[in-house]
Amino acid sequence: MDSNMAAVQEGEAVKTESGASGAPAIVPGCNVPPTPSTVSSGATTGGEADRRTLLAVLNFLQRQGLKSAEEALRREAGLAAAAVTSGSGTTGGSSEPPPDVSSVLSAYRGGGDSTQYETYYAGLQSFVESALDSHKAELQLLLFPVFCHMYLELVYNENTQATRPFFDRFHGYQESYYADDLRLLGSLTRRDQLEQNEVLQSFRASKFVIRLSREAYVSLRRHLTETHSTHLLVILQEHLYLDVYEGLPRARPHATAGGLTGESRREANRAKGFLGLLREPDLEVPPDEDDEDAGGGSATAGGSAAAGGMAGADGGGTDDSKAKKKKPKKEVVGGKGKKQDPNAPLPNRIPLPELKDGERLDKVLALRESNRRLRLGPNTPPSICFYTLLNAYQGLTACDISDDAGLLAAGFADSSMRVWSLTPRRLRHVKQAHELALVEKAADDVLERVWDDRTASEFKLLLGHGGPVYATAFSPDRANLLSCSEDGSVRLWSLHTFSCLVAFRGHARPVWDVSFSPHGYHFVSAGCDRLARIWATDHPQPLRLLAGHLSDVNVARFHPNSNYVGTGSADRTVRLWDVLNGAAVRTLTGHKGPIHSLCFSPNGKYLATGGADGRVMLWDLNHGTLIAELTGHTDTVYALRFSRDAEVLASGAADCTVRIWDVAHAFEEVESEDFPPPSLAAPPDPLTGLSLGSYATKCSPVVHLHFTRRNLLLACGAYTS
Repeated sequence: MDSNMAAVQEGEAVKTESGASGAPAIVPGCNVPPTPSTVSSGATTGGEADRRTLLAVLNFLQRQGLKSAEEALRREAGLAAAAVTSGSGTTGGSSEPPPDVSSVLSAYRGGGDSTQYETYYAGLQSFVESALDSHKAELQLLLFPVFCHMYLELVYNENTQATRPFFDRFHGYQESYYADDLRLLGSLTRRDQLEQNEVLQSFRASKFVIRLSREAYVSLRRHLTETHSTHLLVILQEHLYLDVYEGLPRARPHATAGGLTGESRREANRAKGFLGLLREPDLEVPPDEDDEDAGGGSATAGGSAAAGGMAGADGGGTDDSKAKKKKPKKEVVGGKGKKQDPNAPLPNRIPLPELKDGERLDKVLALRESNRRLRLGPNTPPSICFYTLLNAYQGLTACDISDDAGLLAAGFADSSMRVWSLTPRRLRHVKQAHELALVEKAADDVLERVWDDRTASEFKLLLGHGGPVYATAFSPDRANLLSCSEDGSVRLWSLHTFSCLVAFRGHARPVWDVSFSPHGYHFVSAGCDRLARIWATDHPQPLRLLAGHLSDVNVARFHPNSNYVGTGSADRTVRLWDVLNGAAVRTLTGHKGPIHSLCFSPNGKYLATGGADGRVMLWDLNHGTLIAELTGHTDTVYALRFSRDAEVLASGAADCTVRIWDVAHAFEEVESEDFPPPSLAAPPDPLTGLSLGSYATKCSPVVHLHFTRRNLLLACGAYTS
């Protein structure tokens, strides 16, 4: 065999020379048809394939009765009407029907001798098991996609005698995290079932990506050439993208990516990202003695109307008998004197709302409280306050806590929502319009007089959805609340009147998650239709559609600078999207189960994700690489939250535990000079041993986590007997 191979450029598909034995060369990731000696007569040349595609489109238009479109396309292509119905010129007079425009199932036509499929796959499996230990982790990634495509070929060609024995013999050797995919695959027994199968849709959307070191690739090529496995060569060429890199073979933590279509391509994470934070506005901060009474701590701080809607325990107003104090000189803080982050986006890159007076006051009080913040670490773990919902027979499905830790909203499976005050103050409505007309607008306490003390209560009930509520989200100014439901709608609620303002409809199926931008105005929704949508509160239609996931989008969050959106999906991938143009700038693979939670670090450089596999993964967004894999949970991780100074990470799961992780140590390793550069093909091993402790609840799965402005950790869940 000729061992000389063409040079490989970083991130490009591999192309090798033919072997001396006459076997075809492997050209992974390229759509170049193999030589006629290796493909059955059902394959077509490039020109015939184009003609076949054109005939499929014309056939589709004809079946739908779109005569004008059909005639226009036929005139442009110079085809006669008879060619559409006959399908001549594509299969050499074959009686097979023309391919449907909505599928690429014709790729499975004429797959080869059905009696040899088990022999082909068993030979590949034996080769992988006997490979060097250093190569085995990477070569094992070939087994699942090859198994799937062989099985699909058997089903498509209706080889009923070979289909079930092949599946029963080899499906048990696949990785456990492919169990759901294999269950769907095993349900296919007829050709007409292929088009509706989710696994097949994912495979035809993109090639299965596998990264191999050159050493592992050479051993694979040697095996295929020596065994004359021409059918395996065709599968590798048509359905897989082998990304060969120079360097040492990767170990199992890196090689077992787990994504529905393998790993992300290296070029998918090379786009420049503006991940820095926007410059804070200049703010006038009153001295401590002035804001102590105004703020009253993180739970009651804020000058927005929503905060004013929380009355005292007796429903009363303010005390006007206090003596006036002389106002000391105010201090100007915020962005003044700070340099613009060179990695930050331009302030006008996307339209952001101007700060309201109430939001400015809230930022002032937040800055004041940050001076009293406890610095967390290995020797000073956070104190945890757990809110337990008792007798939640409706079934708790969602929970959120406002940024100032003053309000808690919960959604339930019976389509209802409840909003509680987490302070001694009770919730009130704004007065009716005819009563507001009587309010003295020039009064010093006008913001207090607009509230109706007769409506004060500990919680408010919100009704409107037609199905279980899957997520709730407070706006940054605590004036509004978002919710999403199985009914496919996203609703915006006013916390002044505790009523629905508008229902946003765009998702055709259930909406799993919704989240506000840190700057307000924009929000993102994630749905069962495999799409995430970016909205504005004053637009009934979405501003951006984020398309690219191959399964349900379970969670979506805005980046701290509001210019990017992170999404996690049931396809086991995480994507980072640019809000400006809706393009994916990062694709992260590594989870072995659907992703249900994600959280950005306060500085915007890192991302934490959690999923059904019980793992928490920490990512470097600048390079799209895995920093640490945090293991310890035994069930789905539903909640993640960084502390305010990003010293620790808290995770909550369905295993009824809250875990604390020392992520500051991981960040120090990444930012040190000894950390390997991202240009290396094989990144360093993920960091381990970062756990600072595990705290069990009393039979309450953790649904939500929140760090207050002073780094007190709040958690929420429902008691389950």
